[in-house]
Amino acid sequence: MSEQPVIVLVHGAFAEAASWNRVIQRLHADRLSAVAVANPLRGVEGDAAYVRDVIAGIGRPVVLAGHSYGGMVISQAAAGNPAVRALVYVAAFAPEPGENAFLLSSKFAGSSLGAALEAYPVASGGNEFRIAADKFHDQFCADLDAGEAALMAATQRPVTERALTDPLTADEPAWRAIPSWFVHGERDLNIPAEALRFMAGRAGSRGTHEVAGASHAVAASQPGAVAAVIRDAARHAEE
Repeated sequence: MSEQPVIVLVHGAFAEAASWNRVIQRLHADRLSAVAVANPLRGVEGDAAYVRDVIAGIGRPVVLAGHSYGGMVISQAAAGNPAVRALVYVAAFAPEPGENAFLLSSKFAGSSLGAALEAYPVASGGNEFRIAADKFHDQFCADLDAGEAALMAATQRPVTERALTDPLTADEPAWRAIPSWFVHGERDLNIPAEALRFMAGRAGSRGTHEVAGASHAVAASQPGAVAAVIRDAARHAEE
């Protein structure tokens, strides 16, 4: 048996590292090491470079999991990286080179994210987006209670327009060379379930779990299902 991998969790737009808390609790209960990365949400290449630094600092094999826009980041960060033994896409983008988050989210009908966003300029140039507080619950995490949704809305991490329109620049997406698993909610309003199914099929997913009735915030609302898929990936990575 090879060395047990560390689970590295990368959040997406409008979330933050604590969005993985319930998943981490379950992984720790199974004696799996896990760490949640604070994704900068500034641009795909820069965000991926940061994740690669985190992986290098761990110094062990990893299972890399990304949520939402975090799928863009892990697809770039894991490309050509021998430390990454498996990938898990949690309601996440799995792009081909040249594709971006905006393109993939609009590839199939069903996303209502655009109408829920607030935009404002940032000093570094361009705009930044956040989900309006009064729309956050229905848009992002309809299967959580209103109190938790309000807290998540208040702690959400905004994302730059650049990040959502940056293409994958790796010559080959990581999922083409590294075994991948997928889990998502049936009622995802950010990335339509049809788009998520399409990307999982294209990537040759080793296991795809669609959670009935679950929202985009599937790691918070259905942590058991997400942790189970990550455990499957970790078992493969140890073989």
